[in-house]
Amino acid sequence: MDKETAENTYPNKEPIKKRKKKDYPIFYGDSQEVNQFGHLDFTDYIKNLKKTQKLDGFNSIYKDIVHYILTITHKIWEEKSIGYIYDTYHNNVKMHLGSVNQTGINSVIAGTFQTLHAFPDRKLFGENVIWSGNDKDGFYSSHRVQSISTNLGESEFGPATGKKVFFRTTIDCFVHSNRIIEEWLVRDNLYIVEQLGIDPHEFAKNEVEKQNIQKNNRLKSSFGKSEANNGQLRPEVYALDSHDFEIGNFIMEYFNKVWERRLFDYVRVYYSKEAVSHFICDKDLIGYQQIQGMLISFFASFPNAKFIVERVTCNQRQNNNLNSWDVAVRWRILGINEGIGYFGKPSDCPVEILGINHLVVENEQITEEWITFDGLDVLKQIYSCLMKG
Repeated sequence: MDKETAENTYPNKEPIKKRKKKDYPIFYGDSQEVNQFGHLDFTDYIKNLKKTQKLDGFNSIYKDIVHYILTITHKIWEEKSIGYIYDTYHNNVKMHLGSVNQTGINSVIAGTFQTLHAFPDRKLFGENVIWSGNDKDGFYSSHRVQSISTNLGESEFGPATGKKVFFRTTIDCFVHSNRIIEEWLVRDNLYIVEQLGIDPHEFAKNEVEKQNIQKNNRLKSSFGKSEANNGQLRPEVYALDSHDFEIGNFIMEYFNKVWERRLFDYVRVYYSKEAVSHFICDKDLIGYQQIQGMLISFFASFPNAKFIVERVTCNQRQNNNLNSWDVAVRWRILGINEGIGYFGKPSDCPVEILGINHLVVENEQITEEWITFDGLDVLKQIYSCLMKG
């Protein structure tokens, strides 16, 4: 189905409020300024780096923002230089971990120790860094990582199991003057507990019990119901500022139609026929029907939830194809778990989901994407609500 056919299927019979591109946080990074990681192994990547980007305020060892992100990740996690965090994180760094927020460098250091105690052989394979910004105003990066590790020590998930796990993490960072100021981290913790042989529902309930969350002993935490509709007004429509292809317009129109307005037939418009979507828990969806099925099952758990795009970052790929792009999209879902869907039976509990998607767009269609969010955090929110009564 092409876009013209799809548009004619939904004739507008009433005025609809429209939002324009200038109303959205869409940003672009010039790929010519960095040594792109692409499909290189880290060992090969660092061999022939060139100084391509102005980095005033940064350590002179870094060639560009991509090199900065990949280097500090490797040094902290693979070389176990945990103290390097003191040199690369702000003292008052803000951390957004699903529905939980933390502040301060000490929490970053403590979290790193706990993870390496539980998974001492953790290997992180950087897959991509999508970026924007400059050294004056600050850089934003979105770093997708695959990890393989063995659970050899006790962790938040329980006693050591000796089992090997594989999982994806995506991290957005705001960086200025050699330090990470703010970080948004989403990790597929649901898949980790499944691989460890732990029932995720039982784990979520036990975690809530350990935190002594009982009736009437918590302050109010929910302040209104977030919905896709604005009162009796239906969701706003993204207004194109041109009918020519432009990557920012393409991404915003896609998320507005498919994720915000739930027009899942548009999957056939925005995805290529052989597109692959890498969902959480190592589920790969191939082609229109499977991608549609995944989205319907996911939103069935939150059928009326509000969907928000927080940031879009676009990088053109250095492959001599002007229609090839890497895009990172950070999003948030706020609403009620009021339907049977991916998360099982409805609880009527409020949830907040922070997620980050990475997409490859080629010849004006999505050919591959990675959808990452913390499903275990969603279960914790649901059981926290249920156990409050």
